[in-house]
Amino acid sequence: MSHAATLTAAALALLLAAGAAHASPEQDRAVIAALDTAYQAAVERNDADAMAAILHPDMILVIGRGEVFTREDLLRSARERDVVYERQVEEEGTQIVRLYGEDTAIVTALLWLKGTTRAGEAFERRLWFSDTYVRTAEGWRYAFGQASVALPGG
Repeated sequence: MSHAATLTAAALALLLAAGAAHASPEQDRAVIAALDTAYQAAVERNDADAMAAILHPDMILVIGRGEVFTREDLLRSARERDVVYERQVEEEGTQIVRLYGEDTAIVTALLWLKGTTRAGEAFERRLWFSDTYVRTAEGWRYAFGQASVALPGG
């Protein structure tokens, strides 16, 4: 395991453990914001292990075209490197974490995607997403995602 991967794994372990105990709303928002940023970075690296640590076992993603992807679909795509990302990042200043009770949170942000598919097709687009996190006995987990279609103009 590379040094970067080791550091990422350690940071994820701390973040996930911090989400298991009930914390203040500010602490929960900070943990969830960091987890969502870490998730986007893991997708960018095609780091299926880091993604798996954050994803809820029953997680699904619904994209703007109406397609539904399971946790296993996302992990398989990362392992097989269906996309090589140059960018998979939240636009700075767009992330908002909203808490709903003690055990549910929704993150919204503008996402910038740039990369190449396995078929060699280059792409660049921006889209809005909403990621729903739930608190479990193991900590906060990403349970449901919804992504818009690509915004006009990339």
